[in-house]
Amino acid sequence: MSRKLILTFKHGRRIALAAMMARLIAARLPQDGTSRLLIPVPLHRRRLWHRGFNQAALLARELGKLDQGQVLVEGLIRKKRTPSLGGLGAKARRRALSGAIAVRPAAAAMIKGADVLLVDDVLTSGATSEACVAALSKAGAKSVRIACFARVLEEALDAVSVQKSETPGTITVPGAA
Repeated sequence: MSRKLILTFKHGRRIALAAMMARLIAARLPQDGTSRLLIPVPLHRRRLWHRGFNQAALLARELGKLDQGQVLVEGLIRKKRTPSLGGLGAKARRRALSGAIAVRPAAAAMIKGADVLLVDDVLTSGATSEACVAALSKAGAKSVRIACFARVLEEALDAVSVQKSETPGTITVPGAA
């Protein structure tokens, strides 16, 4: 069910789903009174231009409307274009993301000392999140937590019979709904 929802949101351009998905994310966040900076995982400008929106930024904005923190959409930048990560293993994803993500210089002062909530739609291998966390930590973030709508289970990543999907940038895993 989550897989279909994510694909509809991301590749089916059903951006109105962002509000509902953000409510579901917010329900799982600690309500500890921490003042958070909400930073979405960035897309490369070409992918943004092609897709027309950054799904993580939409989720971050909706979380901001739910008083989950201050939104900083331009906190991170994807400096280099990376291939579609769908179908790649964890090592290949890490290699593709090496040096790809950095803190936008104009946002560095806001990030230094901040409690950051990194927002994304799906956590697959963790390679993208790791690259973002490394950049935010290097910039002096006090803490970084990851908030995502869905997570791909390890056994799905390790599935031997992973096949390319008809939807660009996704994979089909036998048994996944």
